[in-house]
Amino acid sequence: MKISGIIGYTVTPFDPCTQGVDLAKLGEVIDILLAGDVDAIAALGSAGEAAYLTAQEWQQVAEFTVKHVAGRVPVIIGIAALTTAQATTYAKYAHQFGADMIMLSPFSYYQLSEQEIFEHYQQVSNASPLPIMIYNNPAVCGVDMTPELMLAMVADIENVVAIKESSGDIQRMHKIYHLSEGAVPFFNGCNHMALEALTAGAAGWCTAAPCLIGDKPKQLLQAVANSEFERAQGLFYQQFEFLEFIVSSGLAAAVKAGFALKGMDVGGPRAPLLPLNDAKQKQLAQLLSNLR
Repeated sequence: MKISGIIGYTVTPFDPCTQGVDLAKLGEVIDILLAGDVDAIAALGSAGEAAYLTAQEWQQVAEFTVKHVAGRVPVIIGIAALTTAQATTYAKYAHQFGADMIMLSPFSYYQLSEQEIFEHYQQVSNASPLPIMIYNNPAVCGVDMTPELMLAMVADIENVVAIKESSGDIQRMHKIYHLSEGAVPFFNGCNHMALEALTAGAAGWCTAAPCLIGDKPKQLLQAVANSEFERAQGLFYQQFEFLEFIVSSGLAAAVKAGFALKGMDVGGPRAPLLPLNDAKQKQLAQLLSNLR
């Protein structure tokens, strides 16, 4: 299955009384993303606080997301685990639940060699037939994969088919495009680089922004696709300050605060993460008002 366009990220709502996952609210979040004209739904990323969920909660979110989307768009399940054993277990669950793709990023305590990273991806590929998107997010995961390594994994590991690049270096994207002669789809994972990435040939943009600003990211993507560069630039700078804000303030906390401002309580982030303070909530309210 080929996936492109806007990949919308869910947050994971928590019940204010039980502090457990609120699946009913998760359904509402998914519906809001679909209304924002996303081309795929991605669950269990950093916006979804996957690192703070129990194994049982992770399974609940993955299974519910696939069932609720019900084939309307492809579903991508994020997997980031310290051990290969845990990553392969989650990959098997994602396949069992009916996901369309997994987005795999290695977490590091010890510094991993390129051979260790390669073997990690190889074993996950062996455990599940699902297509794999490599996710390079060195700031969060502590592992920085070079374009050469990621392209070697696409070439040599059966199910590895795409790359999400979140290092913040546009030259990485240019290199992926150049070295693969445009044959390997890569996705932008840095909100503030969306315009540069799309004009550099990115197949899509992975973002939680449609949770709060609807189809504005899709409008930007379509403007670039239609070579309407002046319009694309205008759309991007309309969103730029908001995109910077949600990243710098913490995706989970910022998006959940945005939902609250819109009258939808999805709970706060899970400790040790903290909700936005009053000043940041006011700043976010103003940014959202400007984007109406």
